[in-house]
Amino acid sequence: MPVIELRGIKREYRMESKSSSKNGADAIIVRALRGVDFSAESGEFVSVMGPSGSGKSTLMNILGCLDKPSGGTYTLDGIETSVSDSDTFAYIRNRKIGFVFQSFNLLARTTALENVELPLFYRRRGKNEDRGASWNRSGSARKERATTVLREVGLEQRMDHFPSQLSGGQQQRVAIARAMVNDPAFILADEPTGNLDTGMTLEIMGLFQELNKRGKTIIMVTHEPELAVYTKRIITLRDGELVSDEQVKERRNALDDLAKWKQDHALLSEQAPAEQSPAEEAS
Repeated sequence: MPVIELRGIKREYRMESKSSSKNGADAIIVRALRGVDFSAESGEFVSVMGPSGSGKSTLMNILGCLDKPSGGTYTLDGIETSVSDSDTFAYIRNRKIGFVFQSFNLLARTTALENVELPLFYRRRGKNEDRGASWNRSGSARKERATTVLREVGLEQRMDHFPSQLSGGQQQRVAIARAMVNDPAFILADEPTGNLDTGMTLEIMGLFQELNKRGKTIIMVTHEPELAVYTKRIITLRDGELVSDEQVKERRNALDDLAKWKQDHALLSEQAPAEQSPAEEAS
């Protein structure tokens, strides 16, 4: 069964024009999504692409259960979201989806470890879960889980640092760890490297590829084709419709590209033996 399954998803917005009458006869209907069909199996890494106004953001909001469709069905990990109430929506967002944003969204006065622990404080109990189950973690269990995930993203030496003490790439690693801490059904990443330079971008894409290799499902919204080649599959939206759905034929390895980028920018010099000067050779 797919982790994500959308069938006939529509999203329409009703906008009142200045000349519209009281009965709304002249209201403008904006059709942001026009019957999108899309599914993703466990372990996929999918890019969602399209020009401005194509419906990417609308689709992301529906995938993230931040908005409901006007029509169609969206089943996430066996839960039919389009008929869910607000409590179920909150449970889905907390337990089933790990969000990663362009702007990191970390709490400035909170350490990396505490930022990652935060979703566990708000961990919601499913309808079929016992109140004494592992969802209701003790403080020590929350800390242990957050520590484990920070190690997985390579930040075991930065757990007590505040966001201002971390680089942009390290802050995004904290955000990814926070997204993973509840072991969600999938990670939803919205332009996750938009605020990063080339080297940090390749680091984050390498981390996503590693997480995907371990079985994590990732949906990434991006407008950059050079990032989409690190994923496994690309879907493209235009005017609210899904116009293409293709496997990436020549998938690139982000960490290999990172090593080459560092070499090209002479950032590996500290790892190479220093050349001796003529005076040192003569001594």
